[in-house]
Amino acid sequence: MNLFTLAAAGTTGTGVSGFFGSTWGMLVLIGGMFVLMYFLMIRPQNKRRKEEEEMRSNVEIGDDIVTIGGIIGKVVSTKDDALIIETGADRNKMKISRWAVQTNLTRQAAQQEAAQKAKEAREAAKAEKKKKKEEAKK
Repeated sequence: MNLFTLAAAGTTGTGVSGFFGSTWGMLVLIGGMFVLMYFLMIRPQNKRRKEEEEMRSNVEIGDDIVTIGGIIGKVVSTKDDALIIETGADRNKMKISRWAVQTNLTRQAAQQEAAQKAKEAREAAKAEKKKKKEEAKK
């Protein structure tokens, strides 16, 4: 007997091993793997890309930004697909493409500040709840 004959004889069983040994079982397994890959890899990547595009389109005059090349500057002027930024103490001006913006430091700082305030509010609510519990015990 060769290996192919043994493999063919093993697929005639019933139950779970018989299901995954069949053609339909393999198709279900492969389909499940594609669904898993979508939710673990493709969907988060699309979400990040969408957030980056939104951040780049919302850059305004006065925002501090960092470019993909690591240049830090303040936005002086905006156009459709270009930004003019001021860099350094001597206020050099550069024209860059909008897609070259890596982070918006102004928005990032505002988001961090909002997250810090929310954290403090949660901690205050927990402290208040704990205080009420202690008063109820007395």
